[in-house]
Amino acid sequence: MGTFISVGRSLGSALERVRRAEELGYDSACVTHIAGRDSLAVLAAYAAETQRIHLGSGVLPIYSRTPVATAQAAATIDEMSGGRLRLGLGVSHRVTVEGWYGQTIDKPVREMREYVAILRAIFAGEEPPKSQRWPTQFRFMGYGPRADLPLYVAALSPGMLRLAGEIADGVVLWLCNPDYIRDTVLPEVTAGRERAGKSMAGFDVVAAVPSAVTDEPEAARGRLRGDLITYFSLPFYRAMLERSGFEEDIAGFDAGMQKGDAEAATGAISDGFLQTLAAVGSADDAKGTVRGYLEAGATSPCVGPIPGTDFTATLESLASLNA
Repeated sequence: MGTFISVGRSLGSALERVRRAEELGYDSACVTHIAGRDSLAVLAAYAAETQRIHLGSGVLPIYSRTPVATAQAAATIDEMSGGRLRLGLGVSHRVTVEGWYGQTIDKPVREMREYVAILRAIFAGEEPPKSQRWPTQFRFMGYGPRADLPLYVAALSPGMLRLAGEIADGVVLWLCNPDYIRDTVLPEVTAGRERAGKSMAGFDVVAAVPSAVTDEPEAARGRLRGDLITYFSLPFYRAMLERSGFEEDIAGFDAGMQKGDAEAATGAISDGFLQTLAAVGSADDAKGTVRGYLEAGATSPCVGPIPGTDFTATLESLASLNA
């Protein structure tokens, strides 16, 4: 069991929460990379406040910094934490990559492959391989980072899932319900592992699980619907949701947005979708949802907050799953 603990209004509150997650026995604390604090800087703060819990970027967009910049920051945080970093990398989305970073997504699978290969070479003290997108001759001088620092790849599509299986130590998933994990993620990742001559042993499947132990489940699901508007508008997620069998949800969402009716658009996100995705309700109900992820093949379900709910109480209620 892991958890997503990103920073909202207060870094101090996030630090308190990550310390509490460690006390409760959670294996990992992951940080998203959004229009707020830098995720790697936050992980450095978490490293300074904890002793045992693994720390993960969930996930760092590869177009936000060069492989060299990422390698230097990641190696430093890994050293600070005593070897607890798990570096999660993702493509992000064209609107973000172009609008925030002034970059372009051209060949995402190829560019991710090159990025990971360069990082592995840098960490191992080897000359980086030739790259079309990320040319570099960088090597550490007088400093030897951990050569086997774990690299995870965020994936939704079959192609990126196969790549994650082939080149990474784990895959990071968002909005992928247990059915999608069982029917698409595991077969595609397995195919990538086989292509690299590897088994699934030791490969980590990290699934983000929106969670709220609450007496008001419908209110929590309503808030989650509002949070999902952005994702229902992004092509990579839309394609995955359609493959997951939620074409009607997408169509209803589009119809509402075309009419300028945001309430109708969010209302089209069905109860069926939310009930399979999110761990919401009583402690027993939420634990049952998380167990469904485990049964589907997620090795590291990572519970995350739903706005307007008490996430610390949720972490405490679900902590027995760590036993």
